[in-house]
Amino acid sequence: MNSRQSGARAAPFKIAAAGGALMGAAMGIGRFVYTPLLPHMQEALHLTPAIAGWIASANYLGYLAGALMTTFVAPPNAPRRVIAFGVILSAITTALMAAGPPVALFATFTFLGGLASALVLVYTTPIVFLRLAEMGAERYISLLFGGVGAGMAVSALLVSALAAAGFDWRVQWLASGAITALALFALLHIPDIERQRTFGGSDKLAWPRGLPALLASYTLFGFGYVITATFIVVIVRENASLRPLEPVIWTIVGLAGIPSVWAWTVLAGRIGLFAAYALACLTEAIGVAASVIATSIPVVILAAILLGGTFMAITSLGLAGARRMASSDPVRVLALLTAGFGVGQIIGPSLAGYLRESMGTYLVPSLVAAAALVIAAALSAPLNRGQ
Repeated sequence: MNSRQSGARAAPFKIAAAGGALMGAAMGIGRFVYTPLLPHMQEALHLTPAIAGWIASANYLGYLAGALMTTFVAPPNAPRRVIAFGVILSAITTALMAAGPPVALFATFTFLGGLASALVLVYTTPIVFLRLAEMGAERYISLLFGGVGAGMAVSALLVSALAAAGFDWRVQWLASGAITALALFALLHIPDIERQRTFGGSDKLAWPRGLPALLASYTLFGFGYVITATFIVVIVRENASLRPLEPVIWTIVGLAGIPSVWAWTVLAGRIGLFAAYALACLTEAIGVAASVIATSIPVVILAAILLGGTFMAITSLGLAGARRMASSDPVRVLALLTAGFGVGQIIGPSLAGYLRESMGTYLVPSLVAAAALVIAAALSAPLNRGQ
């Protein structure tokens, strides 16, 4: 990069920060900007909660498809090209959401956007993990997943600013796509490590001891967080006493996510990786339940902090645990967990939208989601003994 000595010191930070920028673009914006945009779309297009849930589930179905594709397709020799493709696809499909309103069109673009985010996650994560491990700089890994929180905060601020300036949901989608495309510059700092070193050469997926329990837990986590992550802005808007929070609630979630991976990783170093994972699931369960039980602004703010302060940390800890279980074939194990996560995500928004229409509230699906997170904690906690 620059001079050899300064470059050696800066390289771990640059690699992790670049990975964070890619994750922030494809996931924090490309995947999650739907949350702050949804109330504006519902107001302009009269989308029902069920339709809004189906559009969100299409995104998560694409995420599942991308994860499955990386599980069963041989890894590429140049994974950086796949990451670039994922970012470009994410940017284009995000911008094309402005071409709606046919629901089928929305669902098509969110599906492709979900596929793109899975490609970026599955191929960026092992590259950054491996290079930081080689440099003895794992402390920077929090920048990778913290980028998602930063992307969420940026998208929320962007949507709020454009709405305040009088721009409609179409302009908000176009601007979000343009911001996503800027992440391509981050690829300049991502090494293109050969396939054998990064992804392993096995054609068969190994099932390490403990992986089935982790897979079940991670799937429940996908279901448990996604209802609140999809509808929290709508939940706030529907309550007159909480409505002043609408422009900032998703920003709070994103800001809480930025330091969360670092904080939970430090805790994992003291109590064990899976103990921290289980505790984070329990903490998130409290936030998910509080988001629908709350009747005051401080409690909803706390719910947003608990959600943002845990869900990327649980993602990071779960993937780190899977990688530790299967160091010889990390990409396929990471993809398998991502697929399970995707299944949980697909079910959540559709179920929540349907129940909201039939029962008039998000209370029941959110409490079911909180219960799923408690079970996820119970499944993962025993894995700490084997670490």
